[in-house]
Amino acid sequence: MASPVLARTPSSLAIGVQFVLTGIVWGSSFLFIAVALTGMNPAQVAWSRLVFGAVSLGAIVLLRRERLPRSPRVWAHLSVVAMTFCVVPYLLFSWAQQHVSSSLASIFNATTPIMTAILAWAVFRVERLTAGQLAGIVLGIAGVVLIIAPGAAVDLGESLIAQLALLGATASYGFSLTYMRRFLAGTGLSGLALATGYIGVGAAIMLALSPLIFLEPVRWDPWVLGSVVLLGVLGTGLAYAWNQNTLAAWGPTRASTVTYITPVVGVLLGILVLGETLSWNEPAGAVVVLLGILLVQQRIRFRHRRAGDDEAADAGAPAASR
Repeated sequence: MASPVLARTPSSLAIGVQFVLTGIVWGSSFLFIAVALTGMNPAQVAWSRLVFGAVSLGAIVLLRRERLPRSPRVWAHLSVVAMTFCVVPYLLFSWAQQHVSSSLASIFNATTPIMTAILAWAVFRVERLTAGQLAGIVLGIAGVVLIIAPGAAVDLGESLIAQLALLGATASYGFSLTYMRRFLAGTGLSGLALATGYIGVGAAIMLALSPLIFLEPVRWDPWVLGSVVLLGVLGTGLAYAWNQNTLAAWGPTRASTVTYITPVVGVLLGILVLGETLSWNEPAGAVVVLLGILLVQQRIRFRHRRAGDDEAADAGAPAASR
């Protein structure tokens, strides 16, 4: 019987399982990073994540006989995405988690849809936002301020800089998702092939930098090794394949609800496994951010007084970013 990862037409049950597994794996990534940092520096964690991810995705592509890009133009765009969707945010997340908890990192990761909406509207001009979506962006920003402000009032040190770095990482994700929509949507290639392309380029960049990255020795113990292997093979490998299967079966709107699973898993693992604690403002801010995401993705909407206004809004509503 074919593996659900490799099956060309997964059943509805298999899709549901893959969706849940994707949320669990991506939510666990922050725990894996925290453990890996006990024996590696941030660049080494990012290196391992990309190299192991590229190897696992390459194996899936070979088994599925997926067609990889051939156009130099497509590879040029994939190189941009490799930097902005992989190398830069992976480095920022790894560096930031030296100074903030894995729970807080998972909460900040949930701001990615807000960042995507802002960049799709303000920079790339690929979406027009409704009043409700603009309100969602404002609400999401308010949630971020609620998370950051109490700590910033008493500490202007590395913790605040780390939180800003996490926002930089999610802004980089938002840029990449919009860039892919603008320049790679019409290639005719599968999402899995494109993911293999940009993760492969990202891995090649990190491999080229290996002499610099590994100047500092690595403390290889079973926990560190296991964490980076799981982070790469599962979080940057199999989970991408599962997410592409879900995207193809459910469409971008339903598939993007994985955004709601990952911070819950990340926070629970941080508390239960690492003994982390949350300040009152962090879960409160996460709830405000979540409400903003619901507005941005139009899962909740403002009521219109006239039925004709509702129909016009529905007709002009932009597609979900991912």
